[in-house]
Amino acid sequence: METIRAFLKRKDIEISLRRYGIDALGAMAQGLFCSLLIGTILNTLGTQLNMEFLVTVGGYASAMSGPAMAIAIGYALKAPPLVLFSLATVGYAANALGSTTLSGGAGAGGPLAVLFIAIIAAELGKAVSKETKIDILVTPLVTILAGVGLSAWWAPAIGTAATAVGTFVMWATDLQPFLMGILVSVVIGIALTLPISSAAICAALGLTGLAGGAAVAGCCANMVGFAVLSFRENRWGGLVSQGLGTSMLQMGNIVKNPRIWIPAILTSAVTGPLATCVFHFEMNDPSGGVASGMGTCGMVGPIGVYAGWVADVASGVKEAITAMDWAGMVLLCFLLPGVLCWLFGLLFRRMGWIREGDLRLD
Repeated sequence: METIRAFLKRKDIEISLRRYGIDALGAMAQGLFCSLLIGTILNTLGTQLNMEFLVTVGGYASAMSGPAMAIAIGYALKAPPLVLFSLATVGYAANALGSTTLSGGAGAGGPLAVLFIAIIAAELGKAVSKETKIDILVTPLVTILAGVGLSAWWAPAIGTAATAVGTFVMWATDLQPFLMGILVSVVIGIALTLPISSAAICAALGLTGLAGGAAVAGCCANMVGFAVLSFRENRWGGLVSQGLGTSMLQMGNIVKNPRIWIPAILTSAVTGPLATCVFHFEMNDPSGGVASGMGTCGMVGPIGVYAGWVADVASGVKEAITAMDWAGMVLLCFLLPGVLCWLFGLLFRRMGWIREGDLRLD
C-alpha cells in the first residue's frame, strides 16, 4: 500500500473530491465557455447581423467543445504535455458518443461523459508518462486507447442517464412550475456560487425550457444579487467582477459567515417561480443548456435566452419576440435580483446577521 501511495504522489495523482469535483469540473466549465458558449455567442451575433463569417467561426468553436473540455480537465489535473495533447481525441470521442443514447437517439450527456472519461484517461496517461524509453509512443497510446475505449463502453449509457434526469427535471417543472421553479432556481444558483460548475451541470442534463429559465433566474439572483449587496464594500470594481464575472468570489466570505448567502438564496426562491409561472421564461439556446448555468457571466445567460427566442421564431414554435419576453428578461436577470437581494441584505444588516466588511473582496 505504501508503494502505491508513493507512486501516486510521484505522479501527482490525487484521488479526491476537490481534485475531481472542483478543480476538474471548474476547468471543464472554462473549456465549455471557450468553445460551445463562445461559438453560440458568435453564431447568434452573426445570424442577427447577417454576417456569415461569424456564423462559420461560431460553428467551428462549438464543434471543438469536446476536445476543449478534455484538455481543460487535463490541465487542471496537471497532466504532462503528451497526455494533455492526447486528450483532444478523448474529448472528441466522449462528447460525440455521450451525445447519443443507448437507443441511438440524441442525448445530453456529452459534457458529463467527457468529465468522467477524460479524468480516467488523464490519470492513466500520467501513470505511464516517462516510465519507458519510448514514452512518445506509450503515453499517447495509453491515453487515447483508454479514453476512446471507455467512450465506446460508457458514453452512450451516460448520455441515456443524463437525458433521463434532464427530461425528468423539465417534465416536473412543466407539471409543477411553482415548486420546481423554486427548487431549480435555488439549486443551480447555489451551484453557480460554489466552486463547482453550474454550466457543466446544466449542459450535462440538457436543462432547457422552463427549467432552463428557472436556472438562469437562480444564477442571476446570485451574481447580480451579490454584486449589488456588496456594493458598499466593493464599489464599482466589485459590481463588475461579480455581476459580469462570478459570485464565486464571495466563497471565502461565505465560509466565514454563511448568513451573507441567505439574501441571494431567498432572491432566487422568488425569481424562480416568477420565471416559470408569470413570465414563462424559457431557455432554448442552441448550445443545449450550457447557458442556463451561466447567469450574467459575460452576459451568456441573457444572450442564450435571446438565441433561443430567435431559434424558436425561425422554427415556427414562437410567433414573435414580445414585450413580455423582454420585460421578463430585464426583471429576472437584472432588476429583481439587484433590488430583492439589496432589500433582504438591508434587513439582515439591521438584524446584525451581516456586518460591515463581511462582503469585502480582497
